[in-house]
Amino acid sequence: MPVDSPQEQPTPPARGKRSDALRNQRTLLTAAAEVFVESGVDAPIRRIAARAGVGMGTIYRHFPTRADLVTAVYRHQIEACVEAGPRLLAEADSPYDALRAWIDLFVDFLVTKHGLAEVLQSDTDRFGSLHALLERLLPVCAQLLDAAESAGEITGHLKPYELMRGIGNLCIGRDGDDRYDPRRLIDVLLTGLRSVPN
Repeated sequence: MPVDSPQEQPTPPARGKRSDALRNQRTLLTAAAEVFVESGVDAPIRRIAARAGVGMGTIYRHFPTRADLVTAVYRHQIEACVEAGPRLLAEADSPYDALRAWIDLFVDFLVTKHGLAEVLQSDTDRFGSLHALLERLLPVCAQLLDAAESAGEITGHLKPYELMRGIGNLCIGRDGDDRYDPRRLIDVLLTGLRSVPN
């Protein structure tokens, strides 16, 4: 009997299903983050499912508990902020515009983070490891600040940690107070960094 040629050997399954699953999971996490920002981390799972366009069974299959979902959203948002920095620098009209757009994403993350911290309060080990992930954002913030300063668009030699910590502190008072919008104060802060043209 003839030996099968390499071309006739069975080929491994395509990676399309895996890619689809990852894309669906990202869609689900993005939807969950939006719902958490709007309604808090105790929002009904059915609302998240509806926003993501999936059944509730799909959510529970990926994330058996609410804490699992909250943890995944936290990680997803940090990764989104990390990936956004270089992309915004490449696409924005100026480094300062990239910095402002990135700060908007960071504020979105912080608004959600306060609710996430409450849910994970009883699981301090896991929350501690997630909190440490924030360190990943410091080099991204540094890159954006350096680019804006090198372009002569900002002054002040602000350190990345100072900026991120300051913005975090401004976001703390937002919960449950409709009269307070941290973005207005953050806009004042960022405007104050602008270099005055000669």
